[in-house]
Amino acid sequence: MTGQLSFPRQYARTQRYTLGAPRAFTVAPDGSRVVFLRSRSGTDRSHVLWVLDLDDGREYPAGDPTALLGGAEEELSPEERARRERAREGSAGIVGYAVDGAAELAAFALSGRLFVAELQGGSAVELPVPGPVADPRPSPDGRHVAYVADGALRVVEADGGQDRPLAEPESADVTWGLAEFIAAEEMDRSRGFWWSPDGTALLAARVDESPVRRWWIADPARPAEAPAEIAYPAAGTPNAEVSLALLGLDGSRRDVTWDRARFPYLARVHWSAGGPPLLLVQARDQRTQTVLEVNTATGATRALLTEEDPVNWLDLFPGVPAWTPDGRLVRIADTDGARALVVGERVLTGPELFVHAVLDIAEESVLVSASAGAAADDPEPGAAHVWRIGEGGAERLSERHGRHSAVRSGAVTVLVSAVPDRPGSEAVVLRDGKPVATVASFAETPVLSARPRFTRSGDRGIPCAVLLPTGYQEGDGPLPVLMDPYGGPHGPRVVAAHNAHLTSQWFADQGFAVIVADGRGTPHTSPAWEKAIRDDFAGVTLDDQVAALHGLADRFPLDLGRVAVRGWSYGGYLAALAVLRRPDVFHAGIAGAPVTDWRLYDTHYTERYLGLPEERPEVYERNSLVGERGLSGAAPEHRPLMVIHGLADDNVVVAHALRLSSALLADGRPHEVLPLSGVTHMTPQERVAENLLLLQVDFLRRSLGG
Repeated sequence: MTGQLSFPRQYARTQRYTLGAPRAFTVAPDGSRVVFLRSRSGTDRSHVLWVLDLDDGREYPAGDPTALLGGAEEELSPEERARRERAREGSAGIVGYAVDGAAELAAFALSGRLFVAELQGGSAVELPVPGPVADPRPSPDGRHVAYVADGALRVVEADGGQDRPLAEPESADVTWGLAEFIAAEEMDRSRGFWWSPDGTALLAARVDESPVRRWWIADPARPAEAPAEIAYPAAGTPNAEVSLALLGLDGSRRDVTWDRARFPYLARVHWSAGGPPLLLVQARDQRTQTVLEVNTATGATRALLTEEDPVNWLDLFPGVPAWTPDGRLVRIADTDGARALVVGERVLTGPELFVHAVLDIAEESVLVSASAGAAADDPEPGAAHVWRIGEGGAERLSERHGRHSAVRSGAVTVLVSAVPDRPGSEAVVLRDGKPVATVASFAETPVLSARPRFTRSGDRGIPCAVLLPTGYQEGDGPLPVLMDPYGGPHGPRVVAAHNAHLTSQWFADQGFAVIVADGRGTPHTSPAWEKAIRDDFAGVTLDDQVAALHGLADRFPLDLGRVAVRGWSYGGYLAALAVLRRPDVFHAGIAGAPVTDWRLYDTHYTERYLGLPEERPEVYERNSLVGERGLSGAAPEHRPLMVIHGLADDNVVVAHALRLSSALLADGRPHEVLPLSGVTHMTPQERVAENLLLLQVDFLRRSLGG
């Protein structure tokens, strides 16, 4: 077997080359150590909790799943499986942890059991508490650990004593301390409780799912098993009711009050020594949101800032809102056509930067992730750099063209960098801006090298990456084309990182010119670019794929008579959309886990872009692939289409694929359906992931010829 032919197996076995790579960094405030997760090899799924001592450069494990479980197989509760699905977590072992304020004590769940690790010594012990345990978190003073078990928020002393519930569910529909489905899936809020800075109380979310309609996810391959019941808030239907309470370790409780009828979405919670607790709450249409501060003595709230946009939605950003140590409000806002960092009353960045996230806040500076904005000179798209922003201006900390992120505490920063011309990523520890250590990666080296060529295409300058077969020479003739997009919100694919383009390069090496294009709707350069898709998924995102293809035809060896498109999730929707509505351009499509009827997708995502289905049925009809009138907007010409869907998918449920297949059959359109038994929206199973790539290549060759 050649190296190229073995790529699908290696790609699957290494979980896209993520195993063995360090992640989830924490820096101790005193700058003495860095805590992180990493498995022991590039094919080991089980993650270990590690500590890097910066004084002597020594790495040592603080929590090893094999030792702690005595070699037993890990057991996951249904709640933990669902939590990992929301986080797209396919690995095993210690997949998450939390530390106290000094980063001396860590807590983590393993096989539904609660463990704490003493990080300076590197020893871990189990605390005997009720389970299965979810999301354990030490108090800032390290004296207690809070966790969720059986829907209750509980607290135990760090030595295992005085375990007790702080809040218990009143019914099976209620949970305390957990994020509801749409918070974890769409708001990037995976937590449901937050410690006070002094460790004497917690803010806890109470989630009541009784209003949410129930769906049932069955596995037809196992007819003896009962379907799984899930509370799924589809567009236009009721959401879970989310409220907050202040729970004291002394047994006190004060409900937090705000206008939940007007602002039902609890999007962000921040509690630090810089000020009182902060909440970011949104209206259901996401055109209005407000930052509230909580009076911890009474539970009352006061609005600090209200944002409104009568036309477009308001975005949520990682790391904000938050306080600086001296009590100024930090946020990211769309101002004057730019996405900017705002501290207090001052806008600290302009249109030269497009700010993605706040990474750390210190009194003298804020660390952010940002790419080039609309006013910047950006010859090659796809980069994201780490910037230190202060009153004196902006300083870029990352150097090479690539994708960079960072974790900082005090004088120590962990800079994580991925670049286009080197596999994997590198984690460098900086002290006062100077390298002092590198965190080793055990990730495998891919058996092929990606060679993306970054460019812009068409009148709109659509960011693109073009990949040609390894060894292709000018004069070898035009190549069949494979468009390989995601193409939708929050999912840039044109990124300046090597491993992000490995699958596209493998397809290219099978004899295709592969084009990855990030059209309007993806997060690039300006809010206007991102928000151009309002009411119009189908028109804008498809038009930009066509424009990107045609704009590259005079610069690359593209056979426009043989063009295919593949994608997953939103990319699957886009692939099916392409062959149904533009068969004059696209001659075959592979739609993986596609959304085909937006009435079947969740509230927070779908209504953000399309509104409520009962108020705007024509918008849903225009953007869905199937609808009351059958195939929505399909052209009369037929093109080959392969539809792939996991039967256990609880995000884009398999009903999407089945409704599309029924509509295609009713319209006399040939197509293929590949059902994946036991597979969710992820495809972590090694054999499934490997063979999916091989089957797609076979389909493309059959469909395009040659």
